[in-house]
Amino acid sequence: MNTDKIMSADAAHIMHTYGRLPVVPSHGKSATLFDIEGKKYIDFTSGIGVNSLGFADKGWCDAVTSQAEKFAHVSNYYYCETASLLAEKLTALTGLKKVFFANSGAEANEGAIKLARKYSFDKYGAGRHTVITLTDSFHGRTVTTLSATGQDKFHNYFFPFTDGFRFSPANDIDALKAAVDDTVCAIMMEPIQGEGGVNIVKDDFVKAVKDICDEKDILLIFDEVQTGVSRTGKFLASQYFCVDADIVTLAKGLGGGLPIGAFLAGSKCAETLCPGDHGSTFGGNPVSCAAACEVVDRLSGEEAMNEILEKGKYISDAVRSFGLSSVVEVRGKGLMIGIQVNCDPKLCLTEAVKNGLLILTAGKDVVRLLPPLTITFPEIDEGLTILKKILTSTGEEK
Repeated sequence: MNTDKIMSADAAHIMHTYGRLPVVPSHGKSATLFDIEGKKYIDFTSGIGVNSLGFADKGWCDAVTSQAEKFAHVSNYYYCETASLLAEKLTALTGLKKVFFANSGAEANEGAIKLARKYSFDKYGAGRHTVITLTDSFHGRTVTTLSATGQDKFHNYFFPFTDGFRFSPANDIDALKAAVDDTVCAIMMEPIQGEGGVNIVKDDFVKAVKDICDEKDILLIFDEVQTGVSRTGKFLASQYFCVDADIVTLAKGLGGGLPIGAFLAGSKCAETLCPGDHGSTFGGNPVSCAAACEVVDRLSGEEAMNEILEKGKYISDAVRSFGLSSVVEVRGKGLMIGIQVNCDPKLCLTEAVKNGLLILTAGKDVVRLLPPLTITFPEIDEGLTILKKILTSTGEEK
């Protein structure tokens, strides 16, 4: 099948829930992708933060193949070696106590909400179920995680939404204090709001939130679906704040391309969920967990973290050095980078694809870069050359 036939089959048989770009991938290596017509692209997206080790990484492929040749799935009525190994690695790296494995970020976040509500119900009884999240947050696309998302554009069509959520602006501690009452069981936040515009939550705000949580026995949840697994130069972005979370959620980059999510619980609520309280048919899938073990082993060391920080600084400094009027600000941590622009970011995205570069957008005015964490410097330089070209041309067209 050629590009036109594949696009026609997609239009005929797949629900139109995505704004597809005219790219039909064939194969890739590292951060370089080729489509079925042979066109080359530099990938500054890693599948929206998923392909941590890039395309066709040998260690990752070997780990997946080795497990797939044994068995791909049994059920959670039995023990799973790769899930146990992964859980041990994650608790060691985060300081948290127990893990539940899911299939996606939305599932991880929904599980975290269930855990927080059950912890509060067990201890205080009914009526203490409100979860405070931040304005411009994004927590998923299930009905409940849409309800938890602090962006009005997501609160439409799918009525009735799950109740029990309240929104407060990021970095406004007075507003958050005013939102806290006796019904609140948890405060949930992304350390950096990815979909909301690569907005960084401030250190003093997080510390103040932590103080409130400790004082009132409210659980602190960090949604690290996009920021976790070394994306920002620490295994968890929340580790920059030097505060202990009660619950952390992970997904996206954890499996390096295979679906897996997780929520981790600290000592306060690690034993809250009992048999029958929560479950997932595919949770802790042996192949996904084998892939995740390879990702974690490769990206959790000091050398890997330093390399991620070096590459992130290299890209950010380069974009600033372009000296373009279309670039308002460059922000982020590690290889999670937001370029605020005064032109149309969606036009930047479509022009980038035409010129052989894959990028993302976020919020209303941000070009978002989430390259594979193993991207090479030659690939970075090639992508930056294209990025400068399209930021120049789209800035002139605004």
